[in-house]
Amino acid sequence: MDPINIIIGLNIIITFGANVGTAKKGFRSTITAYKEKPKTWLQNIPVMFTVLTLVALIAGVFRLGVIDYKPEYLTLRSVGLIFYLLFSWVQIWAFKTLGENYSQEVLIYKNHELINKGPYSILRHPQYLSQIFVDIGGGLALMSYILLPLAIVEIPFLIMRAILEEKLLEKNFKEQFSAYKKKTGFIIPFIG
Repeated sequence: MDPINIIIGLNIIITFGANVGTAKKGFRSTITAYKEKPKTWLQNIPVMFTVLTLVALIAGVFRLGVIDYKPEYLTLRSVGLIFYLLFSWVQIWAFKTLGENYSQEVLIYKNHELINKGPYSILRHPQYLSQIFVDIGGGLALMSYILLPLAIVEIPFLIMRAILEEKLLEKNFKEQFSAYKKKTGFIIPFIG
């Protein structure tokens, strides 16, 4: 098997293990009292894209849905691998920084806090930026003709979901969120 594929396969396993505790916290949103949870298709569609990109990534590790690897692609594949690895761990850092405020759904818990530390001291949505780079980086590293188009189509849905989160945070944290917004970027550092 190709070394890049082995590295990605191992990283999938390791990051899955690192994310188990966070996922448990995310599932609590189905049983914990929340203050506000918008009923919108943005609760499900971006998550479905994320699942599809993970399936495409795993398929790519096993060389399903990929173009033939040629030596001239090694630089592009290596850059993709670096982005994939770096942002897969930034994403876990973002989820862990949210702690008890993490949810797989867009909602505000009754005891919700506005998090502005860790990656959230620079960006308001580091998890979405990370998801974009994980998927694009993984697609390039594996030369996946399935993952790359999915990753590109996923981007506007992640941005729309981030905008929904912004509106919810602004409504519930008013001046605190306004001050936080002035100091951070939306999805790109120092922009928005």
